[in-house]
Amino acid sequence: MGSLPNPPVSQTIRTEPNSASTSSNHLLNLRSSLSAVKIPASNGEVRTGLRKMGSEGKLDKKIVYGEAGYVLEDVPHLTDYIPDLPTYSNPLQDNPAYSVVKQYFVNTDDTVAQKIVVHKSSPRGMHFRRSGPRQKVYFESDEVHACIVTCGGLCPGLNTVIREIVCGLSDMYGVTKILGIEGGYKGFYARNTITLTPKTVNNIHKRGGTILGTSRGGHDTSKIVDCIQDRGINQVYIIGGDGTQKGASVIFEEIRRRGLKVAVAGIPKTIDNDIAAIDKSFGFDSAVEEAQRAINAAHVEAESVENGIGIVKLMGRYSGFIAMYATLASRDVDCCLIPESPFYLEGKGGLFEFVEKRLKENGHMVIVVAEGAGQELIAESMRSMDHKDPSGNKLLLDVGLWLSEKIKGHFAKLQKMPMNLKYIDPTYMIRAVPSNASDNVYCTLLAHSAVHGAMAGYTGFTVGPVNGRHAYIPFYRITEKQRKVVITDRMWARLLSSTNQPSFLSHKDVEDAREEEEAATATQGDHQVSYDILL
Repeated sequence: MGSLPNPPVSQTIRTEPNSASTSSNHLLNLRSSLSAVKIPASNGEVRTGLRKMGSEGKLDKKIVYGEAGYVLEDVPHLTDYIPDLPTYSNPLQDNPAYSVVKQYFVNTDDTVAQKIVVHKSSPRGMHFRRSGPRQKVYFESDEVHACIVTCGGLCPGLNTVIREIVCGLSDMYGVTKILGIEGGYKGFYARNTITLTPKTVNNIHKRGGTILGTSRGGHDTSKIVDCIQDRGINQVYIIGGDGTQKGASVIFEEIRRRGLKVAVAGIPKTIDNDIAAIDKSFGFDSAVEEAQRAINAAHVEAESVENGIGIVKLMGRYSGFIAMYATLASRDVDCCLIPESPFYLEGKGGLFEFVEKRLKENGHMVIVVAEGAGQELIAESMRSMDHKDPSGNKLLLDVGLWLSEKIKGHFAKLQKMPMNLKYIDPTYMIRAVPSNASDNVYCTLLAHSAVHGAMAGYTGFTVGPVNGRHAYIPFYRITEKQRKVVITDRMWARLLSSTNQPSFLSHKDVEDAREEEEAATATQGDHQVSYDILL
């Protein structure tokens, strides 16, 4: 495929939501209007592009079609709603640090494939726009007034991302006006800000947490955008999880509605590694590494006493990646329990039977449990099914404590088999550590990708690696679903082989999991080729 046109690549269709009684006419009118949206391909062929209907009647997906089933799921650009913006030469071409680079700038038609394992007859499939510096930028250096905000829970690497956004803007683009918004989203309208310079952020990557502070909730779109407008801010960098990125998407939509020249860039943060669109979230490697200390401690405690059991609870509200990878890395774990894989306690093949068997064989054992595992087993009186935190996350009770008491109760009934149990919960210790070396490098790439994208005029996007290449991804792709451990996949099989634990799954559980995975794959395939059908 030849060069794709650099933004704008499609026109915007806007329609108002109609009542149910007129939905058929609405669909007919929408389809008939598609002929107005044409995307020229470099080979002279014209493809139809479409912004798919959002929940409020807005068309918010920007699609480019190419040959052989090629689909580009593009991100918004300032010129989509502010035409005729002037462009400027990228100052990187005069930066001596980049003089050794063979190719300064990313080609306009560079995209990143979402899937790299294909068959010879497969369509080329879904792609995202590759991140990196562009030859032309839409902001002059002295024009930029940027701000950075961190929201949600702590995660290793937050300070590194802040540092590298500031240093990237300053060192690569000569930007001098950068604000830090303190205390999460509410800091916008609480007027809590600090000035950020390369000097003030120089050593913050060596510290855990975030120098800007954080909070959950506090999102008031109108107040936030009023503040952005009043302060003359024109680049907003938002670091946070899926709830934060949903908020960022709403902020972008309001900025677009007001017609402001403001680029909104997200850097996805989740220590649980549960963002589906990207390879890995920052802080995950550091969390797995730090979890080894807790697992090692549990192993020492367990093997030092008769029939010792060490239980370690790790993070993983809905996804068990930290528990799974920490187990695989340790090799001292006898059983790993995660939210995606149901288990049961009593009866043949249950957890109690396995614990007894392992104690008789080895005299000790270590159990790693993700915080979201086994919630359906906890008595209704012990959990908070209908309660959520300000970010919308379900409040969970401590499965580690519950499991510890259940195991103690079981062995108390046996009487002839003494048992010593130690429970370790390192959750907040892990969240608060500084990022390790690999995460520091990763955070730098994320921050620089976001800076390059904002300077190039892209907006309403988040950044992350897709099959090892960093890309610009629409906000809705980050928030539409969560990545989960696939218990019919080889990685989970590797864990079962490592621990020699039972799967605790019935044949029906395995078939249900396989059907869910197949349905998700089929939906993804439909997602790639069916943007012209709205209803």
